[in-house]
Amino acid sequence: MRIGELARRTGVSERSLRYYEQEGLLSAERTPGGHREYAGTAVARVRRIQELYAAGLCSAKIVRLLPCMRDDGGPAETADASLVRELTEERARMDRMIEDLQRSRSLLDGVIEAASTDRTAP
Repeated sequence: MRIGELARRTGVSERSLRYYEQEGLLSAERTPGGHREYAGTAVARVRRIQELYAAGLCSAKIVRLLPCMRDDGGPAETADASLVRELTEERARMDRMIEDLQRSRSLLDGVIEAASTDRTAP
């Protein structure tokens, strides 16, 4: 499929897809006319890349991680000890972020509850 179709199917801009290719996250064949042609598996690959970015991983870590994953989510190859260590650190960072978000949500819940209470009732 061409880049426009991949962008439409994934909701990712063509510019981002070109960036993914530049960073080694995504690959495409070239037609004789120089157009990018992506395999059908590119849709799942782009979705996986988006998930990893949303989790806070940088492109350098994603490049190292992708060969260890199938695009449908499961592990594909054994990761080396260095990558496992880095991913363990990333998971700990995510856990801290989740805890921070839960505290923030709790604070907001308190403000919402206080603001929602009818203070004029006897």
